[in-house]
Amino acid sequence: MHLAFVRTRSQSGLSALPVTVEIHMSSGLPAFQVVGMSDAASREIRSRVRSAIVSSHLKWPDYNIAVNLAPTDHPKQGAGFDLPIAIGLLLASGQLPSEAAKDREFLGELGLDGAIRPARGALAATLATTTDQRDLCVAREGAPQLAAVTGSRIIAATDLLTLCAALKEPEPALTRAAHIPMTQPSYPDLSQIRGQSSLSRALELAAAGGHHLLMTGPPGVGKTLSASVLAGLLPPLDPATQEELWLLRDLAGLPPTHHPEFRAPHHSSSIAALIGGTARATPGEISMAHGGVLFLDELTEFPRAVLNQLRQPLESGEICVSRAEHQHRYPARFQLVAAMNPCPCGFAGSDDQHCHCTPDRIWRYRQGVSGPLLDRIDLHITLSKPASSQLLSHRQEQDASNPVRERVARARFTQQARQGCPNRDLAGDGLLDACALSSATRTWFSEVLEKMKLSVRSAHRRLRVARTIADMNESEGVTREHIYAALSYREMPDGAAGTRY
Repeated sequence: MHLAFVRTRSQSGLSALPVTVEIHMSSGLPAFQVVGMSDAASREIRSRVRSAIVSSHLKWPDYNIAVNLAPTDHPKQGAGFDLPIAIGLLLASGQLPSEAAKDREFLGELGLDGAIRPARGALAATLATTTDQRDLCVAREGAPQLAAVTGSRIIAATDLLTLCAALKEPEPALTRAAHIPMTQPSYPDLSQIRGQSSLSRALELAAAGGHHLLMTGPPGVGKTLSASVLAGLLPPLDPATQEELWLLRDLAGLPPTHHPEFRAPHHSSSIAALIGGTARATPGEISMAHGGVLFLDELTEFPRAVLNQLRQPLESGEICVSRAEHQHRYPARFQLVAAMNPCPCGFAGSDDQHCHCTPDRIWRYRQGVSGPLLDRIDLHITLSKPASSQLLSHRQEQDASNPVRERVARARFTQQARQGCPNRDLAGDGLLDACALSSATRTWFSEVLEKMKLSVRSAHRRLRVARTIADMNESEGVTREHIYAALSYREMPDGAAGTRY
């Protein structure tokens, strides 16, 4: 009787759960059975592992082989268990010394020729093995990126035979960390927006405070262009958000990135595509936009049921995706940018185009977006067609993305030093402390809230925007003028006059 135990990891959302591959060989008719996985997956593993061992000029053990993936209640999917099972068979049959698997974990898919291929969830496994102070043996492809994790010890090989040779050495060579390029994605420059000064200011304000933005206007005024411009104004990701985004992209099979993501799903997207789902409870577009921009063009064309799913993650910054056998919690702290036409034909309120929509049709069109969802969007701006002379004007350097990005970075630094988060995340007493309202301004604002019949959430959102306007003006406290400007990005109280930021 021969026994071997090999450590590996199973992917469960963004976590890598520990799994022990138990190999038992006994006399009797040659057989190979894997328990702890579905029958279909077990048959696939047997074919790949046997062909990989034979193709690597190693001996296939002719025993009655039982493989157990413990604990049995952990989810186990994918081909990442090929490599640890093969190593366990070689250990149990004496072709590898017992020290080869000591303080080491294995993860990878095997080709029929013995090649080791990367498996999804390798980054989560690297973080977990680094915490447990163990080596991780993986495929050569993608190993330098895994080695960039601080404190990680990665042993990489192109094929099974090469890995076996490395494991027999007293100190196998570790993979060196790769430098991930920090190139800035090619987003459109802010100066491409001509004749829309209020829109440019709204984009700067949204980037500075992390506020959600809704643009309403006729076709062709630059709504889609503005959304992609905003992604280029955001500051670099903080380390915690960057790690979460790397885990999400690794789960989706995408390479890591240092910059905020720009996601623009089509309005035909389902709830599972936008929020997350499928049988494995995978993350959706809102999670893939974590730390970046989620752009919903033609907002009213999205099904109302799909849009209402955004209400909870807009508040909490995370989403719990539940299915029959899986329940995973994913981060979803994205910046929502939405665009819509004022009516079905798009020309309601236009001076040079005639609108053919009836009032009842316009009302039904706008009912596609619920009031509670609109209430969660901090900035609302109505656009109109700019003059032709402005479209042909020369580019102004002060309106380019670089100086605006610098101002946004300074504002974000101020917010982080003052309250430890962007202004959009302020709430309760922390919001009031950050605003530092004078007694006169506090009394006046209370009267405005009573007159406008605003909810508590709406009042807080106005204060958050006012706090960002004050930060852009380098003001220590929020004044009445800042609140006036914040109110101008939504409805204004009767008799109130003020200009935008």
